[in-house]
This record gives sequence, structure tokens and C-alpha cells, in this order.
Amino acid sequence: MASIRGFNPDWTTHPGEHLAEYLETRELSQAEFARQAGMTPKHVSEIVNGKAPVMAETALKLERTLGLRAEIWMGLQVTHDLFHARKKAKALEPAE
Repeated sequence: MASIRGFNPDWTTHPGEHLAEYLETRELSQAEFARQAGMTPKHVSEIVNGKAPVMAETALKLERTLGLRAEIWMGLQVTHDLFHARKKAKALEPAE
């Protein structure tokens, strides 16, 4: 993929991978974290497994519970979403 501005990696990570690392580092189960954050265990599991996005409300809960600013969580999600949107758009481009 051509870079419009700066470095564009050829991979991305879902915010759930970062959440999984935070939970592991703090030795928290997904269920315990869900309770602390006011989320359902299913929702936490879906985020950790990359099946659900981190929306603004969730980012605020992550910020409150983990201390990492909501803007960072949202930035991770936007980067992930844009990467996949660009990949999809490139696949739809006609071959030269």
C-alpha cells in the first residue's frame, strides 16, 4: 500500500490484543475485569478476540479502569479500521 504521509505498516493489531496484554500483566481474568469496568464478560471476550470494536463508551470504561486515555484506545481502533478499509479498497481496484 502506498503511503500518503509517513510510515504505513503492512499489519495492524486490534485494540483487543492490547487489552489482553493489560489483563495478563495485571493478572486479571476477563470476568474480573468486566466486573470492574462495568462491562459484560461476553463484551470483554469479544473485544479481546477482535470480534468487537472499541467504541467511545467502551474506551472511557477502559480509561477509567486501566488508566490509559480513551483517545489511545480510540486511536488503536481507528488505525485498525483504516488499515482494513484500505486493504479492502485496494483489492477492489482494477488491475493495471
